[in-house]
Amino acid sequence: MILIFQNSFAQKDSLQIEINEQVWKPFIKAFNQADTDAFMAVHSKELHRVLQDSKVIQSYADYYLSNKRGDERAKQNNRKRNLELRFTQRIASKGRAFEVGYFKTSSISTDGKMHHFYGKFHVLLRKEAGKWMILMDADASEKTDETIFDAAAPME
Repeated sequence: MILIFQNSFAQKDSLQIEINEQVWKPFIKAFNQADTDAFMAVHSKELHRVLQDSKVIQSYADYYLSNKRGDERAKQNNRKRNLELRFTQRIASKGRAFEVGYFKTSSISTDGKMHHFYGKFHVLLRKEAGKWMILMDADASEKTDETIFDAAAPME
């Protein structure tokens, strides 16, 4: 019985490593580089993007355009940004995954001051043609701060 538990635990870890490599590492890199096409490449074409604070649900096309505009503004203003993720729940099996956690974005404003924004995310992923893709991404500011962010588990 212990052997079965250990195998199950090892499979869970391998799925999380696979998701990190196929989704989260490219997601973070593309966000930080304001690379819209690379960022959207980890999202399913059937994406549902839920902006809880604004009570808006976007399609893939809407989310793409929103990101494209934001990335272009960031590049024009030479604004550097950095995204970090931490997790509170990671469930994956049979080509489906659900993950909950917190994000922190940091950027330097035109006056040289560092600004941080925190939020909570819920993501549903699925395997499409052998690759993990984000199917649903919902986030909200939800009383999140540095203490709450730091208390969650890092990606690796």
